[in-house]
Amino acid sequence: MAATANPTPLLFDRALLRARQARARRQGEATFLLDRVAEDMADRLAAVTRDFADVADIWTPGEVLRPPLADRFRSVARIALDGGSEVLPLQPESLDLAVSALAFQFVNDLPGVLAQIRRALRPDGLLLAAMLGGDTLTELRQSFAHAEAEIEGGVSPRVAPFADLRDIGHLLQRAGLALPVTDLDPVVVRYDNAFALMQDLRCMGATNILIERRRKPTRIATMLRMSEIYAERFADPDGRIRATFDIVWLSAWAPHESQQKPLRPGSAKASLEAAVKNVKP
Repeated sequence: MAATANPTPLLFDRALLRARQARARRQGEATFLLDRVAEDMADRLAAVTRDFADVADIWTPGEVLRPPLADRFRSVARIALDGGSEVLPLQPESLDLAVSALAFQFVNDLPGVLAQIRRALRPDGLLLAAMLGGDTLTELRQSFAHAEAEIEGGVSPRVAPFADLRDIGHLLQRAGLALPVTDLDPVVVRYDNAFALMQDLRCMGATNILIERRRKPTRIATMLRMSEIYAERFADPDGRIRATFDIVWLSAWAPHESQQKPLRPGSAKASLEAAVKNVKP
Protein backbone atom coordinates (compact mmCIF):
# COMPACT_ATOMS: atom_id res chain seq x y z
CA MET A 1 0.00 0.00 0.00
CA ALA A 2 1.46 3.36 -1.02
CA ALA A 3 2.29 5.81 1.72
CA THR A 4 0.28 9.03 1.83
CA ALA A 5 1.72 12.43 2.59
CA ASN A 6 1.03 13.91 5.98
CA PRO A 7 -1.68 16.57 5.78
CA THR A 8 -0.66 20.12 6.57
CA PRO A 9 -1.43 20.85 10.23
CA LEU A 10 -4.13 23.45 10.68
CA LEU A 11 -2.97 26.37 12.80
CA PHE A 12 -5.60 28.97 11.92
CA ASP A 13 -9.40 29.03 11.93
CA ARG A 14 -9.80 30.90 8.65
CA ALA A 15 -13.60 30.93 8.84
CA LEU A 16 -13.24 32.80 12.13
CA LEU A 17 -10.71 35.13 10.49
CA ARG A 18 -13.22 35.96 7.78
CA ALA A 19 -15.93 36.67 10.37
CA ARG A 20 -13.65 38.91 12.44
CA GLN A 21 -12.47 40.86 9.42
CA ALA A 22 -16.10 41.42 8.44
CA ARG A 23 -16.91 42.62 11.97
CA ALA A 24 -13.93 45.00 11.88
CA ARG A 25 -15.20 46.52 8.61
CA ARG A 26 -18.65 47.07 10.12
CA GLN A 27 -17.37 48.60 13.36
CA GLY A 28 -14.55 50.71 11.95
CA GLU A 29 -11.23 49.28 10.85
CA ALA A 30 -7.76 50.17 12.05
CA THR A 31 -5.96 50.36 8.71
CA PHE A 32 -2.68 52.12 9.48
CA LEU A 33 -0.59 49.01 8.67
CA LEU A 34 -2.55 48.28 5.49
CA ASP A 35 -2.27 51.92 4.43
CA ARG A 36 1.50 51.79 4.90
CA VAL A 37 1.72 48.59 2.85
CA ALA A 38 -0.49 49.98 0.07
CA GLU A 39 1.72 53.07 -0.29
CA ASP A 40 4.89 50.98 -0.26
CA MET A 41 3.46 48.52 -2.77
CA ALA A 42 2.64 51.34 -5.18
CA ASP A 43 6.24 52.55 -4.92
CA ARG A 44 7.66 49.08 -5.45
CA LEU A 45 5.48 48.43 -8.49
CA ALA A 46 6.44 51.81 -9.93
CA ALA A 47 10.06 50.67 -9.89
CA VAL A 48 9.21 47.68 -12.13
CA THR A 49 9.42 48.96 -15.70
CA ARG A 50 7.25 46.47 -17.50
CA ASP A 51 3.58 45.99 -18.29
CA PHE A 52 1.27 43.56 -16.50
CA ALA A 53 -1.95 42.71 -18.28
CA ASP A 54 -3.64 40.22 -15.92
CA VAL A 55 -3.39 41.05 -12.23
CA ALA A 56 -4.84 39.40 -9.11
CA ASP A 57 -5.05 40.67 -5.53
CA ILE A 58 -5.02 37.64 -3.23
CA TRP A 59 -6.87 37.85 0.11
CA THR A 60 -5.94 41.45 0.97
CA PRO A 61 -8.42 42.62 3.66
CA GLY A 62 -10.78 45.33 2.45
CA GLU A 63 -10.22 47.58 -0.53
CA VAL A 64 -6.93 49.20 0.46
CA LEU A 65 -5.05 48.07 -2.65
CA ARG A 66 -7.77 49.07 -5.10
CA PRO A 67 -6.68 52.74 -5.52
CA PRO A 68 -2.95 52.16 -6.11
CA LEU A 69 -3.61 49.23 -8.44
CA ALA A 70 -6.40 51.02 -10.34
CA ASP A 71 -4.02 53.90 -11.06
CA ARG A 72 -1.80 51.60 -13.12
CA PHE A 73 -3.78 48.51 -14.18
CA ARG A 74 -7.01 48.48 -16.11
CA SER A 75 -8.37 45.35 -14.48
CA VAL A 76 -7.53 43.64 -11.18
CA ALA A 77 -9.20 40.40 -10.12
CA ARG A 78 -9.78 40.42 -6.38
CA ILE A 79 -9.72 37.03 -4.67
CA ALA A 80 -11.56 37.36 -1.36
CA LEU A 81 -10.98 35.20 1.68
CA ASP A 82 -13.19 32.13 1.35
CA GLY A 83 -13.64 30.68 4.81
CA GLY A 84 -11.47 27.66 5.37
CA SER A 85 -10.44 27.08 1.75
CA GLU A 86 -6.92 27.87 0.60
CA VAL A 87 -7.50 26.77 -2.98
CA LEU A 88 -7.06 29.71 -5.33
CA PRO A 89 -9.46 29.98 -8.30
CA LEU A 90 -6.66 30.56 -10.79
CA GLN A 91 -5.93 28.84 -14.08
CA PRO A 92 -2.36 27.84 -14.99
CA GLU A 93 -0.36 30.66 -16.60
CA SER A 94 -3.27 33.09 -16.32
CA LEU A 95 -1.54 35.96 -14.46
CA ASP A 96 1.24 38.42 -15.08
CA LEU A 97 1.19 39.81 -11.54
CA ALA A 98 -0.05 38.54 -8.17
CA VAL A 99 -0.12 40.83 -5.14
CA SER A 100 -1.20 40.39 -1.54
CA ALA A 101 -1.17 42.65 1.53
CA LEU A 102 -1.08 41.36 5.11
CA ALA A 103 -2.84 38.06 4.40
CA PHE A 104 -0.21 35.33 4.10
CA GLN A 105 0.58 35.30 7.84
CA PHE A 106 -2.79 33.59 8.40
CA VAL A 107 -2.30 30.82 5.83
CA ASN A 108 -2.13 27.22 7.02
CA ASP A 109 -0.29 25.88 3.96
CA LEU A 110 1.87 28.74 2.74
CA PRO A 111 4.11 26.45 0.63
CA GLY A 112 1.00 25.14 -1.11
CA VAL A 113 -0.39 28.63 -1.74
CA LEU A 114 2.94 29.83 -3.15
CA ALA A 115 3.04 26.78 -5.43
CA GLN A 116 -0.47 27.61 -6.68
CA ILE A 117 0.63 31.17 -7.43
CA ARG A 118 3.71 29.88 -9.23
CA ARG A 119 1.49 27.73 -11.49
CA ALA A 120 -0.84 30.67 -12.12
CA LEU A 121 1.94 33.04 -13.20
CA ARG A 122 3.00 33.21 -16.80
CA PRO A 123 6.74 32.98 -17.48
CA ASP A 124 8.39 36.13 -16.10
CA GLY A 125 5.29 36.92 -14.05
CA LEU A 126 5.77 38.58 -10.67
CA LEU A 127 4.60 37.85 -7.13
CA LEU A 128 4.78 40.84 -4.77
CA ALA A 129 3.38 40.48 -1.27
CA ALA A 130 3.68 41.78 2.27
CA MET A 131 2.93 39.76 5.39
CA LEU A 132 3.49 40.07 9.11
CA GLY A 133 6.48 38.10 10.36
CA GLY A 134 9.61 38.22 12.47
CA ASP A 135 9.07 39.70 15.93
CA THR A 136 5.51 40.90 15.37
CA LEU A 137 3.68 41.28 18.71
CA THR A 138 6.55 39.71 20.62
CA GLU A 139 5.87 42.04 23.56
CA LEU A 140 2.23 40.91 23.82
CA ARG A 141 3.21 37.26 23.49
CA GLN A 142 5.78 37.50 26.28
CA SER A 143 3.51 39.47 28.59
CA PHE A 144 0.62 37.02 28.22
CA ALA A 145 2.91 34.02 28.74
CA HIS A 146 4.36 35.37 31.98
CA ALA A 147 0.96 36.47 33.30
CA GLU A 148 -0.68 33.12 32.62
CA ALA A 149 2.22 31.18 34.11
CA GLU A 150 2.07 33.35 37.22
CA ILE A 151 -1.71 33.48 37.71
CA GLU A 152 -2.94 30.21 36.21
CA GLY A 153 0.11 27.93 36.32
CA GLY A 154 0.17 27.32 32.55
CA VAL A 155 0.36 28.96 29.14
CA SER A 156 -2.18 28.84 26.29
CA PRO A 157 -1.67 29.84 22.63
CA ARG A 158 -2.36 33.56 22.34
CA VAL A 159 -0.32 35.06 19.50
CA ALA A 160 0.19 33.35 16.16
CA PRO A 161 3.68 32.14 15.22
CA PHE A 162 5.34 34.30 12.58
CA ALA A 163 7.84 33.24 9.91
CA ASP A 164 11.18 34.99 9.54
CA LEU A 165 12.93 36.28 6.42
CA ARG A 166 15.04 33.18 5.87
CA ASP A 167 12.04 30.84 6.14
CA ILE A 168 10.05 32.85 3.61
CA GLY A 169 12.97 33.02 1.18
CA HIS A 170 13.30 29.24 1.31
CA LEU A 171 9.57 28.82 0.70
CA LEU A 172 9.74 30.97 -2.43
CA GLN A 173 12.53 28.79 -3.80
CA ARG A 174 10.71 25.62 -2.79
CA ALA A 175 7.67 26.80 -4.77
CA GLY A 176 9.81 27.01 -7.92
CA LEU A 177 9.93 30.80 -8.08
CA ALA A 178 13.05 32.55 -9.36
CA LEU A 179 15.06 35.55 -8.14
CA PRO A 180 13.46 35.57 -4.66
CA VAL A 181 13.95 38.70 -2.56
CA THR A 182 12.78 39.35 1.01
CA ASP A 183 13.21 42.42 3.17
CA LEU A 184 11.89 43.70 6.48
CA ASP A 185 10.02 46.90 7.32
CA PRO A 186 9.95 47.10 11.16
CA VAL A 187 7.16 49.23 12.58
CA VAL A 188 6.93 50.17 16.26
CA VAL A 189 3.58 51.58 17.40
CA ARG A 190 3.09 53.15 20.82
CA TYR A 191 -0.06 52.82 22.93
CA ASP A 192 -1.30 54.11 26.26
CA ASN A 193 -1.61 50.53 27.52
CA ALA A 194 -1.97 46.91 26.42
CA PHE A 195 -5.76 47.16 26.24
CA ALA A 196 -5.51 49.95 23.65
CA LEU A 197 -3.28 47.66 21.57
CA MET A 198 -5.76 44.81 21.84
CA GLN A 199 -8.57 47.14 20.74
CA ASP A 200 -6.58 47.98 17.61
CA LEU A 201 -6.05 44.27 16.93
CA ARG A 202 -9.83 43.76 17.12
CA CYS A 203 -10.29 46.65 14.69
CA MET A 204 -7.86 44.92 12.32
CA GLY A 205 -9.79 41.64 12.58
CA ALA A 206 -6.52 40.15 13.82
CA THR A 207 -7.29 38.79 17.27
CA ASN A 208 -6.53 35.17 18.20
CA ILE A 209 -7.72 32.74 15.49
CA LEU A 210 -5.47 29.82 16.44
CA ILE A 211 -7.21 26.44 16.25
CA GLU A 212 -5.71 25.55 19.64
CA ARG A 213 -6.74 28.82 21.24
CA ARG A 214 -8.30 28.81 24.66
CA ARG A 215 -12.09 28.81 24.32
CA LYS A 216 -12.94 30.08 27.81
CA PRO A 217 -12.83 33.78 28.67
CA THR A 218 -9.53 34.92 30.12
CA ARG A 219 -9.56 35.66 33.83
CA ILE A 220 -9.69 39.33 34.72
CA ALA A 221 -6.73 38.84 37.04
CA THR A 222 -4.67 37.41 34.18
CA MET A 223 -5.55 40.31 31.88
CA LEU A 224 -4.66 42.89 34.52
CA ARG A 225 -1.36 41.15 35.31
CA MET A 226 -0.55 40.93 31.59
CA SER A 227 -1.04 44.68 31.28
CA GLU A 228 1.18 45.30 34.32
CA ILE A 229 3.97 43.09 32.95
CA TYR A 230 3.71 44.75 29.54
CA ALA A 231 4.10 48.19 31.14
CA GLU A 232 6.99 47.02 33.33
CA ARG A 233 9.00 45.51 30.47
CA PHE A 234 8.06 47.38 27.30
CA ALA A 235 7.23 50.97 28.23
CA ASP A 236 9.08 54.13 27.26
CA PRO A 237 10.01 56.79 29.84
CA ASP A 238 6.71 58.57 29.23
CA GLY A 239 4.80 55.44 30.25
CA ARG A 240 3.50 54.48 26.81
CA ILE A 241 4.10 50.90 25.68
CA ARG A 242 5.68 49.70 22.44
CA ALA A 243 4.20 47.14 20.02
CA THR A 244 6.29 45.64 17.23
CA PHE A 245 4.86 44.90 13.79
CA ASP A 246 7.45 43.45 11.38
CA ILE A 247 6.23 43.72 7.79
CA VAL A 248 8.00 41.15 5.62
CA TRP A 249 8.12 41.95 1.91
CA LEU A 250 8.57 39.10 -0.56
CA SER A 251 8.94 39.12 -4.29
CA ALA A 252 9.84 36.49 -6.86
CA TRP A 253 9.32 35.72 -10.53
CA ALA A 254 8.06 32.79 -12.52
CA PRO A 255 11.13 31.40 -14.32
CA HIS A 256 11.88 32.71 -17.80
CA GLU A 257 14.84 32.23 -20.13
CA SER A 258 15.58 35.98 -20.13
CA GLN A 259 16.30 36.05 -16.41
CA GLN A 260 19.82 36.19 -15.06
CA LYS A 261 21.16 32.76 -14.18
CA PRO A 262 23.64 31.98 -11.41
CA LEU A 263 27.07 30.82 -12.59
CA ARG A 264 27.75 27.11 -12.53
CA PRO A 265 30.09 26.01 -9.72
CA GLY A 266 33.67 26.03 -11.03
CA SER A 267 32.86 28.21 -14.05
CA ALA A 268 34.62 31.34 -12.77
CA LYS A 269 37.60 32.40 -14.89
CA ALA A 270 39.55 33.97 -12.04
CA SER A 271 40.12 32.63 -8.55
CA LEU A 272 39.30 34.52 -5.38
CA GLU A 273 42.80 33.73 -4.09
CA ALA A 274 44.41 35.43 -7.11
CA ALA A 275 42.15 38.45 -6.76
CA VAL A 276 43.08 38.85 -3.11
CA LYS A 277 46.82 38.59 -3.87
CA ASN A 278 46.52 41.37 -6.44
CA VAL A 279 44.92 43.82 -4.01
CA LYS A 280 47.46 46.43 -2.94
CA PRO A 281 47.50 47.45 0.75
